[in-house]
Amino acid sequence: MSTLEDKRFHGRRRGRRLRKNRQRLLDNLLPNYELQLTVDSRNLDLTNLFKDPVDEIWLEIGFGNGEHLIWQAKNYKNVGLIGAEPFMNGVSCLLSYIENSDVENIRILPEDVRPLLDKLPDCSIGRVFILFPDPWPKLRHHKRRLVSQETLDRLADIMADGAELRLATDDADYAASILRLGISHSSFDWLAKRSDDWRLRPDDWPSTRYEKKNKSGGKGPVFLRFIRRHRA
Repeated sequence: MSTLEDKRFHGRRRGRRLRKNRQRLLDNLLPNYELQLTVDSRNLDLTNLFKDPVDEIWLEIGFGNGEHLIWQAKNYKNVGLIGAEPFMNGVSCLLSYIENSDVENIRILPEDVRPLLDKLPDCSIGRVFILFPDPWPKLRHHKRRLVSQETLDRLADIMADGAELRLATDDADYAASILRLGISHSSFDWLAKRSDDWRLRPDDWPSTRYEKKNKSGGKGPVFLRFIRRHRA
């Protein structure tokens, strides 16, 4: 049986060579915001993770260039945000936003998210974002898709009762797969109330440059929202 550890969800770690200023941010600014994971740590202590106390902690898996993550951090100062992104060009872009703002409620994991998912305490996360993950469109690559039964099982553990899971994709086949998995999962309820809800963006869900590119060439993005059911 395959597990999260067996799968490769992301592509390359670096793109074109970084400009000197972006490399400077990785060298000098990233250490101030990086989430450090030790090999033997379990049940990561989130109490003192942020400079100021926060009401809850949200997680964005694969934050791309960080536009959505920085928006959430600026608009929800009472929330601590953890962003995981293995593509270092995207990490450097987020750092450029942070450098030009007064944001202190972000922590960055510049790696694959799986080690973090294994270390987060149960019921510790108030919201999860998975926005436009790689759709791995070829059938033989579908096993690499991030949104899977195994991922949802782990998210169900770490998410608090009533926590929201937000997912977006512009790939029709992936959207159908995500919806099927979410609806059938025993720990989640789909929040759609009308037939076109999956096309409507909530007010606190900003668009990004990636989204506007509509790389799949389909009808556009789908916005899916699920809530973590209350435990018995």
